[in-house]
Amino acid sequence: MTHTPNSPAPPHSAAPPLPPVPPHPAPATPAATTPVPTAPPPPEARRSAFAETADRLRRAATTEPGRLRVIGALLAAFVVAFGAVTAWQTTDRAAAADDVLTSSQPLTSDAADIYRSLADANTAASSGFLAGGQETAASRDRYERDIRTAAAKLVNAAAHSAPGSPSAATITELNRLLPEYKGLVERARTYNRQGFPVGGAYLRYANEKMQQEMLPAAEDLYAEENRRLRSDYADATPYPWPAIALGVLALAALAWAQRRTYLRTNRVLNHGLVAATAAAAAVLLWLTVGHTLARSNLHDSYDHGVRSLDVLHDARIASLKARGNENLTLVARGAETVKAGDETVDAYDHDFARDMDALTEGLARAQELADDDTGERPVSSAVGNTTEWKKRHAAARAQDENGNYEQALDMVLGGEGATVECFDNVDGDLAAALAHEETEFERAAGDGRDALTGLPLGAAVLAVLGAAGAVLGIGRRLSEYR
Repeated sequence: MTHTPNSPAPPHSAAPPLPPVPPHPAPATPAATTPVPTAPPPPEARRSAFAETADRLRRAATTEPGRLRVIGALLAAFVVAFGAVTAWQTTDRAAAADDVLTSSQPLTSDAADIYRSLADANTAASSGFLAGGQETAASRDRYERDIRTAAAKLVNAAAHSAPGSPSAATITELNRLLPEYKGLVERARTYNRQGFPVGGAYLRYANEKMQQEMLPAAEDLYAEENRRLRSDYADATPYPWPAIALGVLALAALAWAQRRTYLRTNRVLNHGLVAATAAAAAVLLWLTVGHTLARSNLHDSYDHGVRSLDVLHDARIASLKARGNENLTLVARGAETVKAGDETVDAYDHDFARDMDALTEGLARAQELADDDTGERPVSSAVGNTTEWKKRHAAARAQDENGNYEQALDMVLGGEGATVECFDNVDGDLAAALAHEETEFERAAGDGRDALTGLPLGAAVLAVLGAAGAVLGIGRRLSEYR
Protein backbone atom coordinates (compact mmCIF):
# COMPACT_ATOMS: atom_id res chain seq x y z
CA MET A 1 0.00 0.00 0.00
CA THR A 2 1.38 3.43 -0.86
CA HIS A 3 0.95 6.76 0.90
CA THR A 4 0.98 10.18 -0.42
CA PRO A 5 3.80 12.48 0.53
CA ASN A 6 1.61 14.72 2.56
CA SER A 7 0.22 12.00 4.65
CA PRO A 8 1.71 11.85 8.20
CA ALA A 9 4.22 9.12 9.10
CA PRO A 10 3.18 6.40 11.37
CA PRO A 11 3.56 7.19 15.05
CA HIS A 12 6.21 4.49 15.73
CA SER A 13 8.62 5.62 13.05
CA ALA A 14 9.39 9.10 14.52
CA ALA A 15 13.00 9.47 16.13
CA PRO A 16 13.09 10.49 19.83
CA PRO A 17 14.68 13.85 20.60
CA LEU A 18 18.33 13.83 22.00
CA PRO A 19 18.98 15.24 25.51
CA PRO A 20 20.82 18.49 25.68
CA VAL A 21 24.62 18.16 26.06
CA PRO A 22 26.10 20.30 28.85
CA PRO A 23 28.86 22.60 27.74
CA HIS A 24 32.46 21.22 28.35
CA PRO A 25 35.05 23.51 29.85
CA ALA A 26 37.97 24.32 27.68
CA PRO A 27 40.99 22.09 28.34
CA ALA A 28 43.62 23.76 30.50
CA THR A 29 47.02 24.40 29.09
CA PRO A 30 49.93 22.41 30.56
CA ALA A 31 51.46 25.55 32.06
CA ALA A 32 48.42 26.08 34.25
CA THR A 33 48.44 22.54 35.81
CA THR A 34 48.84 22.54 39.69
CA PRO A 35 50.65 19.39 41.13
CA VAL A 36 48.80 17.50 43.85
CA PRO A 37 51.07 16.84 46.92
CA THR A 38 51.53 13.16 47.95
CA ALA A 39 52.38 11.85 51.46
CA PRO A 40 55.90 10.28 51.79
CA PRO A 41 56.03 6.55 52.59
CA PRO A 42 56.40 5.76 56.28
CA PRO A 43 60.07 5.14 57.31
CA GLU A 44 61.05 1.59 58.05
CA ALA A 45 61.62 0.85 61.74
CA ARG A 46 65.35 0.47 62.43
CA ARG A 47 66.30 -2.87 63.96
CA SER A 48 68.50 -3.13 67.02
CA ALA A 49 72.12 -4.13 66.71
CA PHE A 50 71.38 -7.24 68.75
CA ALA A 51 68.64 -8.33 66.35
CA GLU A 52 70.85 -7.70 63.33
CA THR A 53 73.72 -9.62 64.90
CA ALA A 54 71.40 -12.49 65.78
CA ASP A 55 70.12 -12.60 62.19
CA ARG A 56 73.66 -12.57 60.87
CA LEU A 57 74.65 -15.39 63.17
CA ARG A 58 71.53 -17.33 62.27
CA ARG A 59 72.30 -16.96 58.57
CA ALA A 60 75.93 -17.87 59.16
CA ALA A 61 74.95 -20.94 61.16
CA THR A 62 73.15 -22.35 58.16
CA THR A 63 76.50 -22.83 56.41
CA GLU A 64 79.39 -25.01 57.47
CA PRO A 65 81.95 -22.15 57.49
CA GLY A 66 79.61 -20.15 59.69
CA ARG A 67 79.20 -23.04 62.08
CA LEU A 68 82.94 -23.48 62.26
CA ARG A 69 83.45 -19.82 63.13
CA VAL A 70 80.92 -20.06 65.95
CA ILE A 71 82.53 -23.26 67.23
CA GLY A 72 86.00 -21.70 67.14
CA ALA A 73 84.82 -18.62 69.05
CA LEU A 74 83.13 -20.73 71.73
CA LEU A 75 86.13 -23.02 72.17
CA ALA A 76 88.48 -20.07 72.56
CA ALA A 77 86.10 -18.46 75.07
CA PHE A 78 85.87 -21.65 77.16
CA VAL A 79 89.65 -22.08 77.30
CA VAL A 80 90.32 -18.41 78.11
CA ALA A 81 87.61 -18.38 80.81
CA PHE A 82 89.11 -21.53 82.33
CA GLY A 83 92.57 -19.98 82.44
CA ALA A 84 91.30 -16.67 83.83
CA VAL A 85 89.28 -18.24 86.64
CA THR A 86 92.15 -20.58 87.47
CA ALA A 87 94.61 -17.68 87.67
CA TRP A 88 92.21 -15.66 89.81
CA GLN A 89 91.42 -18.41 92.32
CA THR A 90 94.96 -19.71 92.63
CA THR A 91 96.30 -16.18 93.10
CA ASP A 92 93.99 -15.70 96.09
CA ARG A 93 94.95 -19.06 97.58
CA ALA A 94 98.67 -18.52 97.02
CA ALA A 95 98.43 -15.11 98.72
CA ALA A 96 96.57 -16.62 101.69
CA ALA A 97 99.14 -19.44 101.97
CA ASP A 98 101.93 -16.86 101.94
CA ASP A 99 100.14 -14.86 104.66
CA VAL A 100 99.94 -18.00 106.80
CA LEU A 101 103.70 -18.49 106.53
CA THR A 102 104.99 -14.92 106.63
CA SER A 103 102.34 -12.84 108.37
CA SER A 104 99.53 -14.28 110.47
CA GLN A 105 101.38 -17.15 112.15
CA PRO A 106 104.50 -15.09 112.98
CA LEU A 107 102.24 -12.37 114.38
CA THR A 108 100.41 -14.99 116.44
CA SER A 109 103.77 -16.07 117.85
CA ASP A 110 104.68 -12.41 118.48
CA ALA A 111 101.42 -11.94 120.39
CA ALA A 112 102.23 -15.01 122.49
CA ASP A 113 105.74 -13.63 123.07
CA ILE A 114 104.26 -10.32 124.22
CA TYR A 115 102.17 -12.19 126.78
CA ARG A 116 105.13 -14.33 127.83
CA SER A 117 107.48 -11.34 128.13
CA LEU A 118 105.00 -9.36 130.23
CA ALA A 119 104.28 -12.31 132.51
CA ASP A 120 107.99 -13.10 132.87
CA ALA A 121 108.79 -9.46 133.60
CA ASN A 122 106.18 -9.52 136.35
CA THR A 123 107.74 -12.69 137.75
CA ALA A 124 111.23 -11.20 137.63
CA ALA A 125 110.00 -8.04 139.38
CA SER A 126 108.46 -10.04 142.23
CA SER A 127 111.62 -12.16 142.52
CA GLY A 128 113.76 -9.05 142.75
CA PHE A 129 111.44 -7.60 145.36
CA LEU A 130 111.73 -10.71 147.50
CA ALA A 131 115.51 -10.46 147.28
CA GLY A 132 115.25 -6.98 148.80
CA GLY A 133 118.41 -4.89 148.68
CA GLN A 134 120.33 -7.90 147.44
CA GLU A 135 118.50 -8.09 144.09
CA THR A 136 120.83 -9.87 141.69
CA ALA A 137 122.02 -8.39 138.42
CA ALA A 138 120.66 -11.44 136.61
CA SER A 139 117.16 -10.83 137.98
CA ARG A 140 117.31 -7.13 137.07
CA ASP A 141 118.63 -7.90 133.57
CA ARG A 142 115.90 -10.48 133.02
CA TYR A 143 113.23 -7.94 133.94
CA GLU A 144 114.68 -5.29 131.62
CA ARG A 145 115.11 -7.79 128.79
CA ASP A 146 111.49 -8.87 129.06
CA ILE A 147 110.25 -5.27 129.00
CA ARG A 148 112.38 -4.52 125.91
CA THR A 149 111.13 -7.68 124.19
CA ALA A 150 107.50 -6.79 124.89
CA ALA A 151 108.01 -3.24 123.59
CA ALA A 152 109.75 -4.46 120.41
CA LYS A 153 107.07 -7.06 119.72
CA LEU A 154 104.37 -4.41 120.21
CA VAL A 155 106.07 -2.20 117.63
CA ASN A 156 106.23 -5.08 115.15
CA ALA A 157 102.59 -6.03 115.77
CA ALA A 158 101.50 -2.41 115.33
CA ALA A 159 103.31 -2.22 111.97
CA HIS A 160 101.43 -5.27 110.66
CA SER A 161 97.98 -4.59 112.14
CA ALA A 162 95.20 -3.02 110.08
CA PRO A 163 94.31 0.56 111.11
CA GLY A 164 91.12 0.63 113.15
CA SER A 165 91.18 -3.12 113.80
CA PRO A 166 90.67 -4.63 117.29
CA SER A 167 94.35 -5.63 117.30
CA ALA A 168 95.44 -2.03 116.70
CA ALA A 169 93.28 -0.81 119.60
CA THR A 170 94.70 -3.49 121.90
CA ILE A 171 98.27 -2.62 120.93
CA THR A 172 97.60 1.05 121.65
CA GLU A 173 96.23 0.16 125.08
CA LEU A 174 99.27 -2.00 125.91
CA ASN A 175 101.63 0.77 124.82
CA ARG A 176 99.83 3.07 127.26
CA LEU A 177 99.89 0.60 130.17
CA LEU A 178 103.50 -0.54 129.83
CA PRO A 179 105.14 2.71 131.10
CA GLU A 180 102.61 2.89 133.94
CA TYR A 181 103.49 -0.61 135.06
CA LYS A 182 107.19 0.08 134.83
CA GLY A 183 106.80 3.18 136.97
CA LEU A 184 104.97 1.22 139.69
CA VAL A 185 107.69 -1.43 139.76
CA GLU A 186 110.42 1.19 140.11
CA ARG A 187 108.60 2.80 143.04
CA ALA A 188 108.20 -0.59 144.70
CA ARG A 189 111.94 -1.24 144.31
CA THR A 190 112.86 2.17 145.66
CA TYR A 191 110.73 1.83 148.81
CA ASN A 192 111.81 -1.78 149.27
CA ARG A 193 115.50 -0.84 149.26
CA GLN A 194 114.77 1.77 151.92
CA GLY A 195 112.94 -0.80 154.02
CA PHE A 196 109.50 0.81 153.76
CA PRO A 197 106.60 -1.69 153.79
CA VAL A 198 104.73 0.47 151.29
CA GLY A 199 106.98 -1.07 148.65
CA GLY A 200 104.99 -4.29 148.90
CA ALA A 201 101.76 -2.36 148.31
CA TYR A 202 103.20 -0.78 145.16
CA LEU A 203 104.32 -4.16 143.89
CA ARG A 204 100.87 -5.65 144.50
CA TYR A 205 99.33 -2.71 142.68
CA ALA A 206 101.74 -3.27 139.77
CA ASN A 207 100.84 -6.95 139.78
CA GLU A 208 97.11 -6.12 139.72
CA LYS A 209 97.65 -3.83 136.73
CA MET A 210 99.54 -6.62 135.00
CA GLN A 211 97.09 -9.40 135.90
CA GLN A 212 93.84 -7.49 135.41
CA GLU A 213 94.65 -5.14 132.53
CA MET A 214 97.84 -5.91 130.64
CA LEU A 215 97.79 -9.70 130.47
CA PRO A 216 94.07 -9.84 129.50
CA ALA A 217 94.81 -7.29 126.76
CA ALA A 218 97.78 -9.36 125.57
CA GLU A 219 95.58 -12.46 125.64
CA ASP A 220 92.97 -10.63 123.51
CA LEU A 221 95.69 -9.72 121.04
CA TYR A 222 96.81 -13.35 120.90
CA ALA A 223 93.23 -14.53 120.34
CA GLU A 224 92.65 -11.94 117.59
CA GLU A 225 95.82 -12.96 115.74
CA ASN A 226 94.81 -16.59 116.13
CA ARG A 227 91.46 -15.81 114.47
CA ARG A 228 93.31 -14.06 111.67
CA LEU A 229 95.54 -17.12 111.22
CA ARG A 230 92.52 -19.42 110.97
CA SER A 231 90.90 -17.06 108.47
CA ASP A 232 94.00 -17.26 106.27
CA TYR A 233 93.89 -21.05 106.46
CA ALA A 234 90.21 -20.95 105.48
CA ASP A 235 91.08 -18.80 102.44
CA ALA A 236 94.03 -20.96 101.35
CA THR A 237 92.64 -24.48 101.59
CA PRO A 238 89.20 -24.70 99.81
CA TYR A 239 89.17 -26.44 96.45
CA PRO A 240 88.74 -24.07 93.43
CA TRP A 241 85.55 -25.76 92.22
CA PRO A 242 84.57 -23.06 89.65
CA ALA A 243 87.97 -23.36 87.93
CA ILE A 244 87.81 -27.17 87.97
CA ALA A 245 84.27 -27.13 86.53
CA LEU A 246 85.30 -24.76 83.74
CA GLY A 247 88.30 -26.96 82.97
CA VAL A 248 86.13 -30.05 82.61
CA LEU A 249 83.67 -28.10 80.44
CA ALA A 250 86.46 -26.80 78.20
CA LEU A 251 87.90 -30.30 77.73
CA ALA A 252 84.45 -31.70 76.95
CA ALA A 253 83.86 -28.98 74.33
CA LEU A 254 87.25 -29.63 72.72
CA ALA A 255 86.60 -33.39 72.63
CA TRP A 256 83.21 -32.80 71.00
CA ALA A 257 84.76 -30.48 68.37
CA GLN A 258 87.41 -33.07 67.49
CA ARG A 259 84.84 -35.85 67.21
CA ARG A 260 82.72 -33.64 64.95
CA THR A 261 85.72 -32.96 62.75
CA TYR A 262 86.51 -36.67 62.55
CA LEU A 263 82.95 -37.61 61.61
CA ARG A 264 82.85 -35.01 58.81
CA THR A 265 86.34 -35.38 57.41
CA ASN A 266 87.56 -38.81 58.58
CA ARG A 267 90.72 -37.08 59.83
CA VAL A 268 91.77 -38.48 63.17
CA LEU A 269 93.72 -35.44 64.41
CA ASN A 270 93.39 -31.70 64.09
CA HIS A 271 96.71 -30.30 65.27
CA GLY A 272 95.29 -27.03 66.59
CA LEU A 273 92.52 -28.70 68.56
CA VAL A 274 94.93 -31.31 69.90
CA ALA A 275 97.26 -28.53 71.11
CA ALA A 276 94.34 -26.72 72.76
CA THR A 277 93.25 -29.93 74.46
CA ALA A 278 96.78 -30.61 75.72
CA ALA A 279 97.07 -27.07 77.12
CA ALA A 280 93.69 -27.25 78.90
CA ALA A 281 94.47 -30.73 80.26
CA ALA A 282 97.86 -29.52 81.54
CA VAL A 283 96.24 -26.59 83.37
CA LEU A 284 93.57 -28.81 84.90
CA LEU A 285 96.11 -31.41 86.01
CA TRP A 286 98.44 -28.75 87.41
CA LEU A 287 95.55 -27.09 89.22
CA THR A 288 94.25 -30.33 90.73
CA VAL A 289 97.59 -31.82 91.76
CA GLY A 290 99.14 -28.53 92.86
CA HIS A 291 96.19 -27.50 94.99
CA THR A 292 95.86 -30.98 96.49
CA LEU A 293 99.53 -30.88 97.55
CA ALA A 294 99.17 -27.35 98.88
CA ARG A 295 96.03 -28.27 100.80
CA SER A 296 97.66 -31.38 102.27
CA ASN A 297 100.78 -29.52 103.41
CA LEU A 298 98.78 -26.64 104.85
CA HIS A 299 96.60 -29.05 106.80
CA ASP A 300 99.76 -30.76 108.01
CA SER A 301 101.23 -27.43 109.11
CA TYR A 302 98.06 -26.74 111.08
CA ASP A 303 97.63 -30.19 112.65
CA HIS A 304 101.30 -30.74 113.52
CA GLY A 305 102.41 -27.12 113.82
CA VAL A 306 99.80 -24.55 114.77
CA ARG A 307 97.82 -26.80 117.13
CA SER A 308 100.98 -27.85 118.96
CA LEU A 309 102.19 -24.25 119.10
CA ASP A 310 98.88 -23.11 120.59
CA VAL A 311 99.01 -25.76 123.31
CA LEU A 312 102.66 -25.08 124.11
CA HIS A 313 102.12 -21.31 124.25
CA ASP A 314 99.22 -21.81 126.65
CA ALA A 315 101.30 -24.16 128.80
CA ARG A 316 104.18 -21.68 128.94
CA ILE A 317 101.82 -18.87 129.90
CA ALA A 318 100.37 -21.06 132.66
CA SER A 319 103.87 -21.75 134.01
CA LEU A 320 104.68 -18.03 134.06
CA LYS A 321 101.44 -17.24 135.87
CA ALA A 322 102.15 -19.98 138.37
CA ARG A 323 105.65 -18.67 139.08
CA GLY A 324 104.35 -15.12 139.51
CA ASN A 325 101.66 -16.23 141.96
CA GLU A 326 104.20 -18.36 143.84
CA ASN A 327 106.38 -15.30 144.39
CA LEU A 328 103.44 -13.07 145.30
CA THR A 329 102.36 -15.58 147.94
CA LEU A 330 105.56 -14.69 149.81
CA VAL A 331 105.30 -10.97 149.00
CA ALA A 332 101.72 -10.62 150.30
CA ARG A 333 102.28 -12.82 153.40
CA GLY A 334 98.60 -13.67 153.64
CA ALA A 335 97.33 -10.13 152.99
CA GLU A 336 95.19 -11.34 150.08
CA THR A 337 92.72 -14.13 150.77
CA VAL A 338 89.87 -15.79 148.91
CA LYS A 339 87.09 -18.21 149.82
CA ALA A 340 87.55 -21.75 148.48
CA GLY A 341 84.37 -23.52 149.50
CA ASP A 342 84.05 -23.11 153.25
CA GLU A 343 87.75 -22.42 153.71
CA THR A 344 89.63 -19.11 153.47
CA VAL A 345 92.94 -19.51 151.67
CA ASP A 346 95.74 -17.33 150.35
CA ALA A 347 94.56 -15.81 147.05
CA TYR A 348 97.89 -16.13 145.28
CA ASP A 349 98.47 -19.71 146.43
CA HIS A 350 94.97 -20.57 145.22
CA ASP A 351 95.76 -19.08 141.81
CA PHE A 352 99.07 -20.96 141.77
CA ALA A 353 97.25 -24.28 142.16
CA ARG A 354 94.86 -23.39 139.35
CA ASP A 355 97.73 -22.39 137.05
CA MET A 356 99.62 -25.60 137.79
CA ASP A 357 96.52 -27.61 136.87
CA ALA A 358 96.37 -25.74 133.56
CA LEU A 359 100.09 -26.40 133.00
CA THR A 360 99.69 -30.12 133.70
CA GLU A 361 96.71 -30.39 131.37
CA GLY A 362 98.53 -28.45 128.62
CA LEU A 363 101.60 -30.67 128.84
CA ALA A 364 99.47 -33.81 128.59
CA ARG A 365 97.82 -32.39 125.47
CA ALA A 366 101.21 -31.43 124.02
CA GLN A 367 102.42 -35.02 124.51
CA GLU A 368 99.45 -36.29 122.52
CA LEU A 369 100.15 -33.86 119.66
CA ALA A 370 103.90 -34.51 119.50
CA ASP A 371 104.48 -36.65 116.40
CA ASP A 372 108.19 -37.45 116.75
CA ASP A 373 110.83 -38.04 119.42
CA THR A 374 112.40 -34.61 118.93
CA GLY A 375 109.12 -32.91 119.79
CA GLU A 376 108.10 -35.34 122.56
CA ARG A 377 111.39 -35.32 124.47
CA PRO A 378 111.28 -31.73 125.82
CA VAL A 379 107.58 -32.07 126.67
CA SER A 380 108.26 -35.21 128.71
CA SER A 381 111.08 -33.40 130.48
CA ALA A 382 108.70 -30.52 131.27
CA VAL A 383 106.22 -33.00 132.77
CA GLY A 384 108.90 -34.35 135.11
CA ASN A 385 110.02 -30.86 136.14
CA THR A 386 106.42 -29.80 136.78
CA THR A 387 105.89 -32.77 139.09
CA GLU A 388 109.05 -31.88 141.02
CA TRP A 389 107.98 -28.22 141.14
CA LYS A 390 104.71 -29.17 142.86
CA LYS A 391 106.59 -31.17 145.49
CA ARG A 392 109.05 -28.39 146.25
CA HIS A 393 106.27 -25.80 146.37
CA ALA A 394 104.31 -27.89 148.86
CA ALA A 395 107.41 -28.13 151.07
CA ALA A 396 108.00 -24.36 150.86
CA ARG A 397 104.36 -23.63 151.74
CA ALA A 398 104.63 -25.92 154.76
CA GLN A 399 107.65 -23.96 156.01
CA ASP A 400 105.88 -20.61 155.45
CA GLU A 401 102.73 -21.73 157.27
CA ASN A 402 104.87 -22.92 160.18
CA GLY A 403 106.38 -19.43 160.51
CA ASN A 404 109.71 -20.24 158.84
CA TYR A 405 109.51 -17.43 156.29
CA GLU A 406 113.22 -17.22 155.51
CA GLN A 407 113.48 -20.95 154.89
CA ALA A 408 110.40 -20.80 152.64
CA LEU A 409 111.94 -17.87 150.79
CA ASP A 410 115.15 -19.81 150.27
CA MET A 411 113.20 -22.84 149.00
CA VAL A 412 111.53 -20.60 146.41
CA LEU A 413 114.34 -18.23 145.37
CA GLY A 414 117.48 -20.16 146.33
CA GLY A 415 119.67 -21.94 143.86
CA GLU A 416 119.83 -25.69 143.60
CA GLY A 417 116.81 -27.46 145.06
CA ALA A 418 114.56 -24.38 144.93
CA THR A 419 111.35 -24.08 142.96
CA VAL A 420 112.99 -21.48 140.70
CA GLU A 421 115.16 -24.27 139.32
CA CYS A 422 112.07 -26.27 138.35
CA PHE A 423 110.45 -23.22 136.79
CA ASP A 424 113.55 -22.43 134.72
CA ASN A 425 113.74 -26.04 133.56
CA VAL A 426 110.06 -26.07 132.56
CA ASP A 427 110.46 -22.79 130.71
CA GLY A 428 113.55 -24.08 128.89
CA ASP A 429 111.82 -27.34 127.95
CA LEU A 430 108.81 -25.48 126.57
CA ALA A 431 111.08 -23.08 124.64
CA ALA A 432 112.82 -26.07 123.00
CA ALA A 433 109.48 -27.71 122.15
CA LEU A 434 108.21 -24.43 120.66
CA ALA A 435 111.34 -24.05 118.53
CA HIS A 436 110.88 -27.58 117.16
CA GLU A 437 107.21 -27.03 116.35
CA GLU A 438 108.03 -23.69 114.69
CA THR A 439 110.45 -25.51 112.41
CA GLU A 440 107.84 -28.17 111.60
CA PHE A 441 105.26 -25.51 110.83
CA GLU A 442 107.58 -23.52 108.57
CA ARG A 443 108.54 -26.63 106.61
CA ALA A 444 104.97 -27.80 106.01
CA ALA A 445 103.53 -24.34 105.35
CA GLY A 446 106.43 -23.51 103.02
CA ASP A 447 105.79 -26.70 101.03
CA GLY A 448 102.12 -25.77 100.80
CA ARG A 449 102.86 -22.31 99.51
CA ASP A 450 105.48 -23.58 97.05
CA ALA A 451 103.00 -26.07 95.56
CA LEU A 452 101.05 -23.10 94.17
CA THR A 453 104.10 -21.19 92.95
CA GLY A 454 103.83 -20.30 89.25
CA LEU A 455 100.34 -21.75 88.86
CA PRO A 456 98.48 -18.44 88.27
CA LEU A 457 100.92 -17.27 85.59
CA GLY A 458 101.27 -20.74 84.07
CA ALA A 459 97.50 -21.16 83.84
CA ALA A 460 97.12 -17.80 82.10
CA VAL A 461 99.87 -18.52 79.56
CA LEU A 462 98.64 -22.04 78.78
CA ALA A 463 95.08 -20.77 78.42
CA VAL A 464 96.17 -18.19 75.84
CA LEU A 465 98.13 -20.85 73.95
CA GLY A 466 95.17 -23.22 74.13
CA ALA A 467 92.78 -20.58 72.78
CA ALA A 468 95.19 -19.81 69.96
CA GLY A 469 95.43 -23.53 69.14
CA ALA A 470 91.64 -23.85 69.00
CA VAL A 471 91.34 -20.84 66.66
CA LEU A 472 94.13 -22.13 64.40
CA GLY A 473 92.60 -25.61 64.31
CA ILE A 474 89.22 -24.25 63.26
CA GLY A 475 90.94 -21.88 60.82
CA ARG A 476 92.59 -24.85 59.12
CA ARG A 477 89.14 -26.32 58.51
CA LEU A 478 87.83 -22.99 57.23
CA SER A 479 90.66 -22.77 54.71
CA GLU A 480 89.24 -25.85 52.97
CA TYR A 481 86.19 -23.81 51.92
CA ARG A 482 88.10 -21.02 50.25
